[in-house]
Amino acid sequence: MKALITGASSGIGRDMARVLASKGYDLVLVARNKEELQKIEKELREINKINIETISMDLSIEENCKELHKKVQNVDILINNAGFGDCGNFTKTSLNKEINMINTNIVAYHILTKLYLIDMKTRGDGKILNVASIAGFMPGPLMSTYYATKAYIVRLSEGIREELNKENSKVQISILCPGPVKTNFNKVANVRFHMREANSMQVAKYAIKKLEQGKFYIIPGLDVKLAKIGAKLTPSNLTSKITYMIQKRKIGK
Repeated sequence: MKALITGASSGIGRDMARVLASKGYDLVLVARNKEELQKIEKELREINKINIETISMDLSIEENCKELHKKVQNVDILINNAGFGDCGNFTKTSLNKEINMINTNIVAYHILTKLYLIDMKTRGDGKILNVASIAGFMPGPLMSTYYATKAYIVRLSEGIREELNKENSKVQISILCPGPVKTNFNKVANVRFHMREANSMQVAKYAIKKLEQGKFYIIPGLDVKLAKIGAKLTPSNLTSKITYMIQKRKIGK
């Protein structure tokens, strides 16, 4: 069995690699940070007799995503995890950073999901896990672009799930929707959370467990599950006001 994980050099992606390695999966680990990829490769090789390939690649570049698919075939599990956020007033945040975010958080997911899904449907099996966020179920003032990218992943995956169901396909798609997780995300997004941050390894273990059970919505933590329900029941204008207050505290302004 082989799993391809993007954004595998840190955080949830790295911990999911550890979990899958412990289960005997061969791994293809993709990220931009070559040094960190080499570290996790060395760690996993020392404790597991599995095949590991690392690929240092910037998935915000469309052609790189297509090249990755050509290079890595016969994938049993695809985990789209690469991504980042940014925080601030929409008119003041960096346009270049936002375009890069859209390319990484949306375009790369879209391309890899499509190409590997075609392969899996032809073969008749396979699993895709798209790492979204609880942010995908609500508006996100002061992090508008990030929330919008995660909403895209939620809706794309929901639509694909129904298509697979109608076709009685054995291929599975799932979405991981955590709340705040203690990773390098905060530094990149220029935020500091004022609420409980989940442990990355615990989220990774939960995600793989539920993926293997065939769950579509994978939402770790009771508080995050309640947040999803609240977002569904609360009018969006009120959710926006609440989210704005939360985000304002994050950036300390």
